[in-house]
Amino acid sequence: MSRVPIRVRLTLAFALAMAVVLGATGLFLYLRLGSALDRTLNQGLRARAADVGALTQQADTGLRDAGSLRTPDNGFAQVLGASGRTIDATPGLSGGSLLTLTEFARARARQSFFERTVGDERVRLLATPVHAQGQRLVTVVGTSLEQRGDALADLRRQLLVGGPAALVLASLLGYLLAAAALRPVERMGERAATISAASPGRRLPVPAADDEIGRLGVRLNDMLARLENALERERSLVSNASHELRTPLALLKTEIELALDDPTSAPALEAALRSAAEETDRLSQLADDLLLLARADAGELQIRRSRVVVREVLETIATRFGRRAASAGRTIEVAAVPELELLADRRRLEQALGNLVENALRHGRGTVTLSSVAVNGVVELHVHDEGDGFGPEFAGHAFERFSRADASGSGGAGLGLAIVAAIAQAHGGTATAVSGGAEVVLALPARSGDGRVDQDRHVLLDNA
Repeated sequence: MSRVPIRVRLTLAFALAMAVVLGATGLFLYLRLGSALDRTLNQGLRARAADVGALTQQADTGLRDAGSLRTPDNGFAQVLGASGRTIDATPGLSGGSLLTLTEFARARARQSFFERTVGDERVRLLATPVHAQGQRLVTVVGTSLEQRGDALADLRRQLLVGGPAALVLASLLGYLLAAAALRPVERMGERAATISAASPGRRLPVPAADDEIGRLGVRLNDMLARLENALERERSLVSNASHELRTPLALLKTEIELALDDPTSAPALEAALRSAAEETDRLSQLADDLLLLARADAGELQIRRSRVVVREVLETIATRFGRRAASAGRTIEVAAVPELELLADRRRLEQALGNLVENALRHGRGTVTLSSVAVNGVVELHVHDEGDGFGPEFAGHAFERFSRADASGSGGAGLGLAIVAAIAQAHGGTATAVSGGAEVVLALPARSGDGRVDQDRHVLLDNA
């Protein structure tokens, strides 16, 4: 069934539903017509029973003299005595009683309907008790059911002929409607078969109608745009990574070749090995950074949360980069209260803050200030320096991979801020660059992913 085209499946389902509806409608009409005919016959029998009762109470006449009671419309009548013997009857009836003894006893007690076959004709009888001629009699009037049967039989024939015809026409219409409704899907499928990585920019045809299929086409085109952007980012990542790897590998090869040119010179060999070690460290760091970003993209960046004191983390970073800052004639200050705590992965948090401080020492000026503040359940970690900061054109994509404010590409691979953003997102937070100022804000939620709550102290810090 799964291989049957969807338009056929829709048509079969529609045909089944229509068959049920038509069958139920036909049965309803058939029963309603039968009930209406029965009511009409019963009303006619009651009227004739009243006429026969009145005629029976006239002692000077009888049913045999009432020829009008035996017409195609009025049927026939019979009067039974107290013993069930026929006293009077319309012409044409045999002398036998139309009722059995059981039916006669029932008719003496109350008015009753009966059906039976008289000769070769199916009839309906109405037996009514009557007081006449000084005794308790029973009048029986009857009418043929032939016309009722003919009417129902004619309706059955019409339903058996018209029902299947209506079902076929409705199914054909359903198939055409399903085909028309699915035609935009077929066009989208045909176009999708031609779209590949070698044909960027192509989109699915979207119908003009604002219906489910139109909205599906719009969403699929949006998905194609996102996939193209992701593919472009992957291509850019491969290109940039290749470029970043090429430089240290070329330097490493050059140092090795220089060492091999003069293997007897100990100073030259030592210098070559030291340079090779530096380039190896650079390659190792680049590989670690790319691996971290790949794990972040796959949602596999592990965060081991523990309760950490924010001031201790900031002081650790200040100590770690203190000698480097002093050698450049700069200082690192910490402005944070000791009570503020946070549930976070300390190692990853130090890695993110270290990247920000290194970026400030490399590209900024003056004092680097590390501060923190807790506002509305969010702990903000600020790294600020006195340099020119991020330009408006760079602040929007500062956290993209391999993005550099210096177009020449000097001063790093451009992965530091991307790693900061990845670590912040892994904690459920954000990293933002303040446009027009040399400041980056790392905002982490005070509530961890497992529902535990950090100390929520709303502290405004004095950066002096």
